[in-house]
Amino acid sequence: MSIVDSETIRAVPAFGILFTEGIHSGYNQKKRKGIISMETKDKRNLQLFRKRTVKMDVLACRWMENVKLKVKESSYVKYHNLVYNHLLPELGDRPSGKLTTAYVEEFVQKKLESGRKNGKGGLSEKTVRDMLAVLKEICIYTAGCGIEIPCRFELIKVRSCKIETTVLNRQTQQALEQFLLQDNSLTKTGILLSLYMGLRLGEVCALKRGHILYAEQILHVRGTMQRIQNIGKEGHSKTRVVVTEPKSSSSLRDIPIPDFLMERLEQIRNMPDNAYLLTGSTETFIEPRTMENILRRYLQECGIQKINYHALRHTFATRYVESGFDAKSLSEILGHSSVNITLDRYVHSSMEQKRRNMEKAAGLTLL
Repeated sequence: MSIVDSETIRAVPAFGILFTEGIHSGYNQKKRKGIISMETKDKRNLQLFRKRTVKMDVLACRWMENVKLKVKESSYVKYHNLVYNHLLPELGDRPSGKLTTAYVEEFVQKKLESGRKNGKGGLSEKTVRDMLAVLKEICIYTAGCGIEIPCRFELIKVRSCKIETTVLNRQTQQALEQFLLQDNSLTKTGILLSLYMGLRLGEVCALKRGHILYAEQILHVRGTMQRIQNIGKEGHSKTRVVVTEPKSSSSLRDIPIPDFLMERLEQIRNMPDNAYLLTGSTETFIEPRTMENILRRYLQECGIQKINYHALRHTFATRYVESGFDAKSLSEILGHSSVNITLDRYVHSSMEQKRRNMEKAAGLTLL
């Protein structure tokens, strides 16, 4: 690749592609084009290259090309949106040698205060952390190509505000359970799997009959369903549903099925192995967004306050720990890579449990 020295409008070789200044002065993808350059050994151009006249939009685009071959399609879509919606509009014209720590800190603060595309407020801390992580990866890739960037990312911190998660209390959980057990609806079965086995929404939607081992009474978790954008596919719908492997290798797991759920799953025992659990069909499925709406309707029918689907998983983890079971087993059931993630993110002590523990502590007093 050749990179343009914007002051001299000369091509500077890097990555084996030649870009011209006019092409990369903006961020419109339709204007970005490249041609193969054979001038990679030109000493004069190499000197210009080492002066770090490369703009960040060129480096970011090249990183996107590289990472596309290494990550899941859903991850690539996430990176694409962060790069083209947030990073390039602000940093694209910035020469790599001028991407200083202070400049990136100012960029981060701006995103936190007024980063929304509609101009109404700032982005969440998580979104900005994700954005910063992508920018750091771009710079690491760039450094590997011989271009040093002065920003020291270890000095930039984005506060982590712990989001209050919802856990059903025992009375509400019991009311929901009674409602779900009223009939053998397959969608209700799916919700029960999340509430009593900790499955994620996408994992439930991707479940098929073949994932249930009846003799061993085990459930294989091997995929997740999600709707992603159709990037660069003109003439197609804007989004599509895909089933891929779960988010990490730890999420590929086998979970023992409780007896009462095993009895309920008998109704689909004779279905084809490739039939979706939520529909009983090999052709049709229920996507996560639809399943969220189904849960919302069920909650209304049984008079329970609205919660998001993930609260079912939170509730499962909390009840598990409250019952005195070990965190290591829970971590493996939930598909986490470490126990710390499980304890920090999904285990929430109820006020009743805190009160019991305080009374036990009071019993240890020496007064």
